[in-house]
Amino acid sequence: MDPSRLDLVKRRADQQDGVLTVAQLRALGVSADAVGRRVARGEWQRAFTGVVVVHSGEVPWRTWARAALLRAGAGAHLSHAAAGFVLGYVLRPPRVLDVSVPESRRLTPTPRSTLAAAPTVRLHRRRRLDGEVVARFPVTSPGTTALDLVAAARSDDDAVGLICAAVRARTRPELILDAAAARPHLTRRALLLELLAAVADGAESPLELRYHRDVEGRHGLPRSARQGWERLGDRWIRSDVRYDGLGVRAELDGRLAHPSGRTEADTWRDNAVVIARAELTLRYRWAHVAGNPCGTARQVAEALRSRGWTGTLRRCGPTCAALP
Repeated sequence: MDPSRLDLVKRRADQQDGVLTVAQLRALGVSADAVGRRVARGEWQRAFTGVVVVHSGEVPWRTWARAALLRAGAGAHLSHAAAGFVLGYVLRPPRVLDVSVPESRRLTPTPRSTLAAAPTVRLHRRRRLDGEVVARFPVTSPGTTALDLVAAARSDDDAVGLICAAVRARTRPELILDAAAARPHLTRRALLLELLAAVADGAESPLELRYHRDVEGRHGLPRSARQGWERLGDRWIRSDVRYDGLGVRAELDGRLAHPSGRTEADTWRDNAVVIARAELTLRYRWAHVAGNPCGTARQVAEALRSRGWTGTLRRCGPTCAALP
């Protein structure tokens, strides 16, 4: 292949994360035989049937994602966890590449690669396929992606975490609600509606949602203010839960373990609160909020009563341990 043609191929491939289809190569004047020879010599790599990586190096996730889209054909979109990664809902690139295609199209056979590092590709036919382009990838819409991830979540807590991640990535809750309204058979619909209301009201993590729902709401505790920044002296501090007018706040640590214990920042923050406001800070983790919400509610109630709360703690059920 002459240098000018090879340069043309590389420039075109750079626009597609290093990947070209055999048809695109043919349009650039590269025959199927020439492609086969370069693959056989290890200069190029065959990602999937009809799709070639035009270099011999490591194939990153973006390149695999592009290759899967090209193999799936016109109208294909990254979806589920693959779209979630592009949209910022999922932190790590998934090993399974979910690709959705319009239902009206003949389903392309599932792409398979002979390369050892190739991810699994999973195809979905969609009656309604709305999407947008993000980071140069066609992906399912933010609302649709969030619903797909919630439906595939292993647990309710995972589902809550995914919705919180979507909202942190600046997806408006109403976009998810609109997508939910268009999906008659929706997994976890009741949970989704509940948590979207909580997220819209300020909850930013599964632990926060559990606290407000299972500790406060089900035990008759007063409604707290959520996620607030305050300036104390020359410091800005943030509280997860704050009971205004009662001098009590709670910090929620969502990590299952905290081997290093309290941090220096924790100590500075708590001291600043005590000095400036004489406020009491309670600290809870998963074991307290998820494992023993009744005991946590009892302790919060005791703290609130010590600061003047005159409300009544109630049982969440017949086996509730919040009351003697």
